[in-house]
Amino acid sequence: MPGPISQPQTLADVRTLPELLRWRVKATPAAEAYRHFDGKAARWVSQSWREIDVEFEPWRRALAAEGFAPGERVAILMPNGIPHIAMDQAALSRGLVPVPMHAVDNPDSIAYILVDSGALLLFVDTLERWQAIVATGQPLDHLKRVVCADVAGLITPDARIVGLDHWLATAPGATAPLSDVAVAPNDLAAIVYTSGTTGRPKGVMLSHDNVIANVQAIARRIAAEPHDVFLSFLPLSHTFERTGGYYYPIAAGACVAYARSVPQLAEDLKHVRPTVLISVPRIYERIYALIMQHRASAGALERALLDLTIAVGGRRFDARQRRVAPSLLDRLAWPLLKRLLADKVLAQLGGRLRVAVSGGAPIAEPVIRLFLALGLDILQGYGMTETSPVVSVNTPEDNDPHSVGHVLDGVEVRLGENDELLVRGRNVMLGYWHKEEETRRVKEADGWLHTGDQARIENGRITITGRIKDILVTSTGEKIAPVDLETAILADPLFEQALVVGEQRPFLTALVVLNAKAWVQEKDRLAASGKQGGAAERAALLARIAAAVKAYPSYATPRAVWWTLDPWTIASGLLTPTLKNKRPALEHRFASEIEQIYAKKPRQ
Repeated sequence: MPGPISQPQTLADVRTLPELLRWRVKATPAAEAYRHFDGKAARWVSQSWREIDVEFEPWRRALAAEGFAPGERVAILMPNGIPHIAMDQAALSRGLVPVPMHAVDNPDSIAYILVDSGALLLFVDTLERWQAIVATGQPLDHLKRVVCADVAGLITPDARIVGLDHWLATAPGATAPLSDVAVAPNDLAAIVYTSGTTGRPKGVMLSHDNVIANVQAIARRIAAEPHDVFLSFLPLSHTFERTGGYYYPIAAGACVAYARSVPQLAEDLKHVRPTVLISVPRIYERIYALIMQHRASAGALERALLDLTIAVGGRRFDARQRRVAPSLLDRLAWPLLKRLLADKVLAQLGGRLRVAVSGGAPIAEPVIRLFLALGLDILQGYGMTETSPVVSVNTPEDNDPHSVGHVLDGVEVRLGENDELLVRGRNVMLGYWHKEEETRRVKEADGWLHTGDQARIENGRITITGRIKDILVTSTGEKIAPVDLETAILADPLFEQALVVGEQRPFLTALVVLNAKAWVQEKDRLAASGKQGGAAERAALLARIAAAVKAYPSYATPRAVWWTLDPWTIASGLLTPTLKNKRPALEHRFASEIEQIYAKKPRQ
């Protein structure tokens, strides 16, 4: 049975997520907590911890009035912003279980999650999205309430649907704040559905203790400051953002600014000027691609200046990490190079970033080395939804861009069969929702979680070497990790997306989506050299792919390429909501193109 609600004095005393917020509000009530863009007023608005707690109160009362029992599920299908976290905090305060869903997911997947989780309430952004979910035909009778943020044009006999403003306005009032429902550390704090590259998503059950333990361990490893500003743009349904960009800033007392949208991210970075950024590699890859495209069209002097800045900055980074001796010439040259180039590039990220974390997928070495050379500490980490999510992370003082850092305090790791990374600790999930057999398949009775990733562990530092299930075996018996090759290919700014195939085939093929602007430049270059037509374009693409994967064995070099300018999207079912390739879906979509390649192309 849950015990009485405690009053923690320090972060180490916090046991549950409602306690975390209450502790923060009491500790620094007047400090800035959140910043968001008010579209009606056309300006950014700040709220203190005391003010945000007051704003959450009607949400708590409205949810309490629904009469749901502790442990029932509340589904949240909203973009990042105050309404999303308000519903999340209201659910947690009532002992309910949030089920965050990707705002960009397709209706069929959303309907499946609603049915599988048995959610009693859905908080959705628009009536149009709700109607798309209903149109899937999946049974949604279990939903007792649908709260819609935008009910423009609402004409429906469905009494379950209510507009957000009306739902909040009709909540019972009171003179004193509503008391939280007591929860225990091992109670469910969320069911987060993995976006899985194959099959239906699985609901990962995370307890309050899972998340709090991870937050506390992160705080001991990377200390954010109360004056720090996080810019939040990764979906709050992603555990990486949920823990690192939402709960952890509460623990640190830092401010979170919510980006308006991904298309407006560049503008928001310059306006908000964050000091901490949590991102997946794709954001850094896009900035890298822009820099490399600019380099390609720049004059000789500007190109030489960029190359010199990267070379000197790279050696400065290595010297700071005590890998090489600092050079007097580099120390003298850097202030000028920093002012002429590095500061101008980093100004595109706001100019105040002191640390940026990259997770969710591998990042290509040329990409991370560029930013490190420019003076931005990009820290790679490793984790998964099932570990709440962080297992390891580099630090500014001990940053090895080839690795994902040292394991966090309180987390154990070891290698199993086939060098599989196994993880054990308080951060490891309770299991998969209603999937006991699948839980037993990945989580041993003594708590060890099978990650499915291959790794090396050297002095507590983890290096991910591959994915056990994502290994291609060619007809010649060669074993290749396609994700590694795809990551390397994406370091070339010409390529927006990549998929390497070749299972039981005599050679590898790369399917790529090209950057339209860079492709025009490449074709102009070919034309200027007298090379035109499909054969010349194919040869040029293969040459660039070969250059991108030159660090790998020759048998890992794709010998054929198929290309398009049409991006693979989440809506088309080709990407997960976290922008990972859905390999089976892509291979099925382009099965005809793949077959034609192998029917015509002899092994080289």
